[in-house]
Amino acid sequence: MQPAPGPAQRQHAPEPHAPEPHAPVFDGHNDLPWALRQDFGYDVQAAGLADGQPLLHTDIPRLRAAGVGAQFWSVFVPSTLSPEASVVATLEQIDCVRRIVEAHPDTFELATTAADVRGAAGRGRIASLMGAEGGHSIAGSLAVLRMLARLGVRYMTLTHNDDTPWACSATGEAMGRGEDTGLSLFGREVVSEMNRLGMIVDLSHVSPRTMEDALDATSRPVLFSHSSCRAVCSHPRNAPDAVLERLPSNGGVLMVTFVPKFVSEACRAHALALRDKRLELGLPVGFHDVAPAEDPQAAAAFSQWLEHNPTPEATVDDVVRHLEHARELVGPRHIGLGGDFDGTVDLPVGMDGVAGYLPLLDALGERGWSREDVDALCWGNALRVLEETEV
Repeated sequence: MQPAPGPAQRQHAPEPHAPEPHAPVFDGHNDLPWALRQDFGYDVQAAGLADGQPLLHTDIPRLRAAGVGAQFWSVFVPSTLSPEASVVATLEQIDCVRRIVEAHPDTFELATTAADVRGAAGRGRIASLMGAEGGHSIAGSLAVLRMLARLGVRYMTLTHNDDTPWACSATGEAMGRGEDTGLSLFGREVVSEMNRLGMIVDLSHVSPRTMEDALDATSRPVLFSHSSCRAVCSHPRNAPDAVLERLPSNGGVLMVTFVPKFVSEACRAHALALRDKRLELGLPVGFHDVAPAEDPQAAAAFSQWLEHNPTPEATVDDVVRHLEHARELVGPRHIGLGGDFDGTVDLPVGMDGVAGYLPLLDALGERGWSREDVDALCWGNALRVLEETEV
């Protein structure tokens, strides 16, 4: 593996913030394409990414300030869409990523391989890769999976919030019944085909048995593109220690996310109560889903409930706890960063969108993390998995 780009090739925060130089950040998951669909109707120019966009977590000034050198853009579509609509919407998301790159060629560069990522970083551009969030995007078709790979999609999360016919989600109907059905025979076929195609198997969002089944079936390293540690915060979207302990032998990486309800127990409990209240009032739930118009009376009742039950705040220290737990459990070569920016409403206090890497990396430095471990976290580990899954 070649070393990360040298200091002259890295992007750093402007003064007065002047941290120790670190490797570029290789982030595992950013939902900017879906946010552009929701907020700007896919009008990439109108989004104003070059000038800073306060409506979003992601824009070019903050990416540059935080030293992001490579980004997996999520080509997400809701799992509530029909199979046919899922495929169409996924293609639109891929088109969106390509148009972001075309609109800002001095900032972004499409990439599919580790060599592409190194080359883009060496030219001062942010390597732009794609990951499909949810196996529903292939509509049960290996042919569609193969075409996504040809279009440059380098990972696929096996499920999103709902089960697919071949994989159990951490938050799907099967787990709601207390049944973890894992991967079906076809699901194992999907994993095998992804290995053959050079697509990374992403285990965020899936149930524990699906994680185990996928680790049994895969011949290549896996990613958790945006998950944290269940031992630290018991949200079902997080990875159990028993699964994480398999990462060193697999070569995979847990890319710790910053979503408050995934990193803070208080935020997790509040999010669960909030969801229950919205269901009780007949209001839509799910940040990603296209919501119908809300009933005004129900919305007013929910606002009143929220006034008496304010949302607690997560902090950078909460994220650090997950990183340090994972480092102690699996070692510094099996952890990374997957912020889930623009895929969540709230962020930990002090994290200004993608610029939130600055206080996080400062906190790690203050806690005595070595330069070698920080560089592996930011860059080297994700790059290794990318390289070791290539065909």
